[in-house]
Amino acid sequence: MEKLILLLCLASAIFCCFSSSAEQRAEVDGGRNGTVRVHVGAVLDMQTLEGKRNWASITMAMDDFYAAHGNYSTRVDLYLRDSNTSIIGAAAAATELLDDVGVQVIIGPPKSTQADYVLVLGNHSRVPILSFSATSPSLSTARTPYFVRTTLNDSSEVGAIAAVVKSFGWRNVVPVFDDTDYGTGAIPYLVDALHAVDAAVPYRSIIVSTASDEQIEKELYRLMTMQTRVFIVHMLSDLGCRLMRKAKEVGMMVEGYVWITTDGITNDLDLLEEKVLNSMHGTVGVRLYMNRSDEVVRRFTKRFTARFAQGNPSVNKSGQPHVFDFWAYDTAWAVAMAVERAAGAMRPRIRGSASRSSASTDLAKLDAAIDGPRLLKAIHDTRFRGLCGEFLLVDGQLPVSAFEIVNINRDHGERETVIGYWKPQSGITRQPNSNKATELMPIVWPGGSTAVPKGWQIPTNGKKLQVIVPLRAGFKRFMSVELDPTKNSTSVKGYCIDVFDAVMKSLPYAVPYEYIPLQQRTASYIDDLVHQIYLKVILPPSSSDHSLDPRPESKDVPHSLLQVQKYDALVGPITIVANRSQYVDFTLPYTESGVSMVVPLKKKPGNALIFLKPLSADLWISCIFCTFLTGFVVWLFEHRDNTGEFGGPLHRQLGVIFCFVCSTLVSSPERKLKSTASQIVVVFWAFVVLILVSSYTAMLSSMLTVQELQPTVSDVTELQTKGVYVGYKTGSFVAELLQKMNFDRHRLRNYSTVDQYADALSKGSNNGGVAAIFDEIPYLEFFLSKHCLDYTMVGPTHQTAGFGFVFQKGSPLVADVSRALLTVTQGDKMVEIKRKWFGDRPTCSSQRDNLSSMRLNFRNFWGLFLISGLVSITALVSFGYNNPDEAKEVMARMQQAFFSIQRGSWIERLKVSPNLITMGKLWHFRP
Repeated sequence: MEKLILLLCLASAIFCCFSSSAEQRAEVDGGRNGTVRVHVGAVLDMQTLEGKRNWASITMAMDDFYAAHGNYSTRVDLYLRDSNTSIIGAAAAATELLDDVGVQVIIGPPKSTQADYVLVLGNHSRVPILSFSATSPSLSTARTPYFVRTTLNDSSEVGAIAAVVKSFGWRNVVPVFDDTDYGTGAIPYLVDALHAVDAAVPYRSIIVSTASDEQIEKELYRLMTMQTRVFIVHMLSDLGCRLMRKAKEVGMMVEGYVWITTDGITNDLDLLEEKVLNSMHGTVGVRLYMNRSDEVVRRFTKRFTARFAQGNPSVNKSGQPHVFDFWAYDTAWAVAMAVERAAGAMRPRIRGSASRSSASTDLAKLDAAIDGPRLLKAIHDTRFRGLCGEFLLVDGQLPVSAFEIVNINRDHGERETVIGYWKPQSGITRQPNSNKATELMPIVWPGGSTAVPKGWQIPTNGKKLQVIVPLRAGFKRFMSVELDPTKNSTSVKGYCIDVFDAVMKSLPYAVPYEYIPLQQRTASYIDDLVHQIYLKVILPPSSSDHSLDPRPESKDVPHSLLQVQKYDALVGPITIVANRSQYVDFTLPYTESGVSMVVPLKKKPGNALIFLKPLSADLWISCIFCTFLTGFVVWLFEHRDNTGEFGGPLHRQLGVIFCFVCSTLVSSPERKLKSTASQIVVVFWAFVVLILVSSYTAMLSSMLTVQELQPTVSDVTELQTKGVYVGYKTGSFVAELLQKMNFDRHRLRNYSTVDQYADALSKGSNNGGVAAIFDEIPYLEFFLSKHCLDYTMVGPTHQTAGFGFVFQKGSPLVADVSRALLTVTQGDKMVEIKRKWFGDRPTCSSQRDNLSSMRLNFRNFWGLFLISGLVSITALVSFGYNNPDEAKEVMARMQQAFFSIQRGSWIERLKVSPNLITMGKLWHFRP
């Protein structure tokens, strides 16, 4: 009805435009001073305190401007019209100013809803409309070029609010706003800004502007039942103050809550009563930064207060200027500057020639101001230092400069404390002129706490976190349930439960929760539960026979079929996979990831060189070197005095000593030694040989005793080529993975328990079993810990993310639980839990690998070789010291033997040496 009346009013205004006499629309007074007088209109809500303050500010601006620029050739004549706080009143006032007064510029109207209609008149009559308080983002300077916004767009502050939310890591935020154009206009921009910093908006609280205290209280109680504790209040101060008082009364201004107010409330802090400020203790506010300590601003504030009190003696409230009063002052100043710049030849607007009888409702036939474009350009080009900072228009409106972030802290009686600033280029800073991003200064939160609220908590209605525990047959160590008949209750146990309990206990706050065991009903039961947690309901058994639907919202499930119970989380051996993460949020994994396969073992073929394996290569080389060293030392001491045993030609002596030393490896030497030194060397070498032979014998016996095994299948391709049956765990996503790996679905068999795994593998593919079992690594490791003598894990590992805990999409618990999970998994608690459920002994496969890879090496016996070597070297040094001539002779003989070897003569004689027969005797064989 209001819009209909408005249209009738507009039609009447147009009719008057065509029926009025043709008179001058711009008056040029060529009086004594030749001053050009320009008519400027103002549309304000003079029935309100705000309108009276605005008018006082505009008139002060004109007085100050011409007091400072008395030599200017133009003068602005102000014409005030009251909008009567209504859309129709604003439109009628603007029509009167345009048609009857013939104004060239209109300042106002104050409200965005009023400006939406006045802009149409100004745009078609080419008269600039300057509004210092119409902040709605829906008002577009692109669609209505004659609209000039000399204030900030409501959407300009959403970046500052999002920066505050991001700085504290809050993941869920609830905006609380009224149903006015101011309240609803900026919410889409606010939500987008919050999403950009990974903050979700689970709920939007709308409060009607005419809401009673009871209605506000009801909405607050609804907010108390939700988990989110971060609220952004975007509404005008009258309703906002009532909301904050009620929030304190119902107990929402206590520790754990976060309240952030936009400029609709924060700009009015200086005008609020003490009791209202007390109810807002701990609130964080965002508003335009203006240097209120500047001397110009302080002088204006003092003069404004005096002038307002003088012009409005009946007003009892404070005459302190509002931020819109500062903008009104700058707007009037800008108009006066633009009029002077566009002075030139000010001409009247061209009016239509229609008469009353030919009245039309076509807005295009309104009087058009010839100087409108010129005056509009002059306004756009105006730039000066105003009360609110730099006055500069970009695309017809003020750009975003800087915002001030304040904290209402009543501990010391102050109204607010500045805790930081925000700029689009640098983000949060602690100084208004700084471009270095930093953190906010310390904040006092609701309840007087200085600890940063986590932003959410379990609702105050006493409800515990409902955690689903899916029960399946087999693998009881991961998850099991026990019934207590005496108490008629069930208890849930297992590795996954202990991990979850440890994580929840390590949280920095208490979260009450309870387990709800649910028995497996279908093969795809886990996927069903994930999907139903996404829907936040549990379907009856008859409906839970589907896997994850890529479009779950398309399912039309009647409300009568849904169980009332809602669940918050899912705990168990749940693998993190891509399709599940589309519907729920997973924590970080707490188990090893990957899918592999287990196959039976078979014996390896015999190895002809197994006698070499007990000793490593370095130990074999060390034995050979020490053998020749010992033999050389014995020959050196025995070849001169013991000619019967070690005499003869050089090649015979060398053959004898080689056979002598080698014989010590298997039996006592038959040749007698005369030299004490050589006897000592042989005794130490015999001790080394005794240890080596004993160790070698034991190791070789172990290798021959233990059967070396190898897997029956070593590659997935071999299974696919043979077309054998393979198995997987019932209800696992591995079945889908195997089909993607080109396994025939008819060749897949599912099993539930460890014993079923072993039975199927022992039968084989041709006897009703399988050739391999595919499963996740935690399950396979548990299986091998029980049946590892006959099976092993082989093949490539197909990567998965491991086991994780499931929460509803957007749950604020996910981030905190993931951090706590890291603390548990990296500490001793995780080792304790694993030892409790799986033990700490190595698997049989690792024992086999250790045994087969174990060899005696030089590091095991380096002490023995050191002792024997030192004894031999000591004997050599003693021989050279006591027999220098003979030592030289020995060196000469060795040199001669070396040259003989090069000529081959020594080797020919060695072939027929009778010492070979002696060597054969020692080794108990005849050539």
